[in-house]
Amino acid sequence: MAYFNGYPATYQPMVYQPQQQTQQNGVIWVSGEQAAKSYLVAPNSTVVLFDSEAQTVYLKSADASGMPSIKVLDYTIRDTGRNTANTPVSISDDKLSSYATKEEMKAISAQIKALNERVNKLSKEGEE
Repeated sequence: MAYFNGYPATYQPMVYQPQQQTQQNGVIWVSGEQAAKSYLVAPNSTVVLFDSEAQTVYLKSADASGMPSIKVLDYTIRDTGRNTANTPVSISDDKLSSYATKEEMKAISAQIKALNERVNKLSKEGEE
């Protein structure tokens, strides 16, 4: 049985959807932090919102009960004119003094070999 609620049967209330959010190519753009805060997120989901007015990204999430939370990330643009992968690393003299030379490593290796031979010789004598 249908109940009369005071509205015609074909009445559908108008829902106001702000026009400040636009989506192009899967990217959601918002106009400022307030627009990001008012953006609706489905429960158990996260959306990435890009600010069209500032260099900011908002990560808006909602838990299982629909309670939203937002993280604000500021981003900067890297200088790509300088290729850091091919730039040689310069090591200062104070850092060089903490490294061993090849000759020092060979001397240490020879000492370890001599100690190993001595330990092996002593262990053979102990077995006899």
